[in-house]
Amino acid sequence: MTGIFARRQVLLCGAAALSARAVSGAQREPSLPAIRLPLWPAAVLEAPPTGVRETYVQRSTDPAISDRSLQGVSEPFIEIYSAARNPLGASVLIMPGGGYHHLAWDKEGLDVARWFQAHDVTAFVLAYRLSQEGWPSGADAPLADAQRAMRLVRQHAERWKLDPQRVAALGFSAGGHLCANLGAQHGNRAYRNMDEADSHSPRPALVAAIYPAIKLEDLEGALFGPATTPQMLAQHSPHRHVPADAPPHFLLHAEDDPLVSAEHSLALRAALVARNIPVETHLHARGGHGFGLRLARNNPLADWPDRLLAFGRTTQWLAA
Repeated sequence: MTGIFARRQVLLCGAAALSARAVSGAQREPSLPAIRLPLWPAAVLEAPPTGVRETYVQRSTDPAISDRSLQGVSEPFIEIYSAARNPLGASVLIMPGGGYHHLAWDKEGLDVARWFQAHDVTAFVLAYRLSQEGWPSGADAPLADAQRAMRLVRQHAERWKLDPQRVAALGFSAGGHLCANLGAQHGNRAYRNMDEADSHSPRPALVAAIYPAIKLEDLEGALFGPATTPQMLAQHSPHRHVPADAPPHFLLHAEDDPLVSAEHSLALRAALVARNIPVETHLHARGGHGFGLRLARNNPLADWPDRLLAFGRTTQWLAA
């Protein structure tokens, strides 16, 4: 094994790995994947803002349930959940939400990755830079991380026994914005090429945006911080930039969402329909915001991952 991948691969093993991280809140040993892959060579990543340091905060008061948020992503990375059976070589890049302030690491990241792993799809959970932590590149930082992650997955597809044409993107809330932004701006480079990985396309085979923030003009600086300009909002509003070759989209939203109106998903749907892009949209009367996977159980939202797989079977992502 050679190159950046070999030099920077980190094996995460139980308590030893946990002790290497900054963890606040209740201490427990989470179930971790075997491989963490940093996105960027250390020499090219911009210096993190003062005080930005990888920190996990445990929000759950139930010892049996982990609900950590992740802040201070100073070195963006993906964590890899390889499926034991994966006849199609399908994979999904998962982007947890958190308003670009933190990442809902367990609820919208690892929980979801394990579900797809158990359903024969290799999953990658993306720890991306958070715009509200003051990165110099601002709103471009998370998009650059998402583009780089897609390219790295494709670069190493043979190593992980994956089909590079079957890499989907899935995101929640702000992560839903990021994955929709990736689908809309896959043809616009958010950073300069640096190595062989960047010869690969960042276009997802499918975009699944779950209660996504899309109409940024409605949220003002809520996602990117107080320095957000109208130009930045327009540049990163996915429904304004849907290209003719946008991937198929799966959209899910609850009508009673108190934080991000279902109108956000509908605006993206209208833009996709105008471009004749395949889109499947699910609106539910109840569900609120931030239900992820575990909070959707025991209500009509519970089968959304199965619906996503069914839609994927009608597209290049999972079609045999």
